[in-house]
Amino acid sequence: MVKRNSRVCKCISFLFPDGCSEAPSCPSVVKLMVPLQCSLNILEGDTGCAIWPSSLLLSEFVLSFPEVFSNKSCFEVGSGVGLVGICLAHIKASKAILSDGDLSSLDNLKNNLELNQLNITSDMLERSTQVQTLVKCIYLPWESASESELQDLKPDIILGADVIYDPACLPHLIRLLTIILRKKPFSHQGKVNSNGQSNAATGAPYAISSFLESETTPVAYIASVIRNMDTFSYFLKLADQANLHVLDITDTVKPVNMLPYMQSYDRTSVRLFSLSYNCLS
Repeated sequence: MVKRNSRVCKCISFLFPDGCSEAPSCPSVVKLMVPLQCSLNILEGDTGCAIWPSSLLLSEFVLSFPEVFSNKSCFEVGSGVGLVGICLAHIKASKAILSDGDLSSLDNLKNNLELNQLNITSDMLERSTQVQTLVKCIYLPWESASESELQDLKPDIILGADVIYDPACLPHLIRLLTIILRKKPFSHQGKVNSNGQSNAATGAPYAISSFLESETTPVAYIASVIRNMDTFSYFLKLADQANLHVLDITDTVKPVNMLPYMQSYDRTSVRLFSLSYNCLS
């Protein structure tokens, strides 16, 4: 760990299990090392520059199922330190549009992309002669993002880690998700109750990658630690009012444990949800 002014430089090493490269759902590498510049001032509100458990799980999710994200246009809300975006670039998503509503966090995000030798484009219409992910960072306060600005993003997949913790921000988040997700109709299989559990029929288990690839796009994947049940229930209420279908896929889709050495990382505290627009309700 190297101190840099009010930041420290940490290195997250994702370890791919033996034989994982033989499976279609894992990249053909043994280890992915991601250096990140992080904040020392979490208690002072600099939360966007910290590494949170939900970001770690969402990154493991991306790396465990690259066939779901590769060659897809992906948009992340509240990108923070950029860990998920760096993993998207690793599995060769066609686009990774990373966003944050805090300018300090956005500057730190850009620094982390440079640390990981990723080029940031200012024009999503640019094309490279090499096969690589187009990465773009945008300043996007949820409360002021226009409908046309959000519609122009046109992602296949939206991602977010720990974005449902603040009740005051939830109406803006739901509005943002609804504008992007209501592109296509979706027929739901089950809803999530206020305890965060799915009431979808539990028959024969899905093949995991087939389950994910069968999701109607655009789709959102949100990883979150449910710290306050009232806040989570409010999120579900707003989602239901906006015709967003929320499905808890935590027990259906289990990412590979790529951080076994990280004792402070409690994977069991994080829930993983998929969100789609349900125009048939």
